[in-house]
Amino acid sequence: MLPAVSVTFFRAVPRWLSRLASGLIVAAWLVQMGLLLNRNYLQASSLNLAADLARYGSSAQWKGVYYRGEKIGFMVGQTVPTSDGFELQEDGQLQMAMLGATSAARIHTSARVDKAFALRSFAFSLDPGTGAVAVKGTLDGRRLDLTIETPSGTRSESRELAEPPALSLNLSRRLAAEGLVPGQHRELTVFDPATLRNAPMSLDVEAREIVRAAGRPVPAFKVRMRFGGLVSTSWITDVGEVVREESPMGLMVVKETRNRATALAVPGDVQSDMLEAAAIVAQGPKIDDPVSVQRLRVRIEGVEIGGPDLEGAGQTASGDVIEVRDSSTLAPGPRDPEAASFLAPEPFLESDAPEVRDEAVKAVQGVEGTRARAERLVRYVNALLEKKPTVSLPSAREVLRTKVGDCNEHTALYVAMARSLGIPARVAVGLVHLHGAFYYHAWPEAYIEERGRGIWMPVDPTLNQFPADATHLRLARGGLDRQAAILPMIGRARMRILDLQVAPGSTPMLVGRTASDMKPMDIPLPRRDPRGRGCWSRPPR
Repeated sequence: MLPAVSVTFFRAVPRWLSRLASGLIVAAWLVQMGLLLNRNYLQASSLNLAADLARYGSSAQWKGVYYRGEKIGFMVGQTVPTSDGFELQEDGQLQMAMLGATSAARIHTSARVDKAFALRSFAFSLDPGTGAVAVKGTLDGRRLDLTIETPSGTRSESRELAEPPALSLNLSRRLAAEGLVPGQHRELTVFDPATLRNAPMSLDVEAREIVRAAGRPVPAFKVRMRFGGLVSTSWITDVGEVVREESPMGLMVVKETRNRATALAVPGDVQSDMLEAAAIVAQGPKIDDPVSVQRLRVRIEGVEIGGPDLEGAGQTASGDVIEVRDSSTLAPGPRDPEAASFLAPEPFLESDAPEVRDEAVKAVQGVEGTRARAERLVRYVNALLEKKPTVSLPSAREVLRTKVGDCNEHTALYVAMARSLGIPARVAVGLVHLHGAFYYHAWPEAYIEERGRGIWMPVDPTLNQFPADATHLRLARGGLDRQAAILPMIGRARMRILDLQVAPGSTPMLVGRTASDMKPMDIPLPRRDPRGRGCWSRPPR
């Protein structure tokens, strides 16, 4: 998958770990997939799927889902009239190869709209095979009442929105109801139930074209949609039926007959192809041991980067150049007055849940001091979770219940547990160097305050690092909504290492090199994790 690199005896990183780190791409990719598939993923049994599909009649619209030309799933949807509007229903299935194992992902969505197709309520659910995470919302003017249900419990909250949102599921019908005209430009707010965020979307209606759908030519307006930095293209008929959709990452949804749509032929390299496309091999000096890096300065080209998220926690940015220093060498500074805002619970970071708090107290039992507790949590979460890429919403309570996950799950659980102990923590997303390349990754930042001074420190429970090594290049802070923001970089970003400083005495020993010291070597070997089913973990940093 990657060019050959020199063999080194310094904390070798198994190839599975680079794929695990790229679990961020799986999550962010699914958020992008949600733009095409109306944002809803649910793994469940084929029996439940068959029962749900039985509701669809002759007027239902069936679609095949393709990734880079390979069939990976199908969708079916229909619009049912109600006394005061319509109910939009959608179901389907995706097949994804995850580290050699193929899993079926169930899809289900429903939304109630008025006669003008304005959103009134929606239901969304996702189940990684261990129990559904369901999000239900009801709109009353600009007030949104949310209920989040998981096997671990139910949470409710209300939000006041700046403007009534649209849901992608009813967007095409709403556009058709208002009239599609070439040259039309629209700006609207779309609510994403997967991230519980409102976000702006712009639409441009282009000329009507003839596209093939279900084996016949269909006239449809070509509509370009810009959302979260991505541009996708849809072909929408006069009555609001989407007959074809395409995204820049090779995803395509096209109208088909029922028999053709449900005929799946899933190649085993779909997932590996996605992760391979996500790797960035940097030009310039080679990094043999990421843990030994004390200072790293890189230039990222081909994409736009910037904003306040690139500053702090040992990192600075100037234009397209990012510099990261080893956090263990940084001195604490004045107290951050904003740190306390990262103690509050969030919908998927349930730091106020009793089971999260109890587990955190158990993890740090007998440990005093903020820094020591933050480090103990890194070791504890790393040992607690089975290392496995997942297709799920990383809810801390669900991660604690299932004890399975990739970098998203490790990060969500760590942040929630740290907050429950009074340690401010937040989510960082960006790139990390593993196995000869940089991969997209997520990790926490913990605020370490002692004796009136503090520092935001990157830590990595997935890689068992405290602090995280200086190859962690942060591009954004936040949850799935921010992770999706990195998607425009995939396949376009290029990186050059401008400066690399490593710790003295960390020169790697290369195969075939003349020995200069014949003393016995103290080699830190990877340890087998009995919970990992063959996964290995780095020696702790």
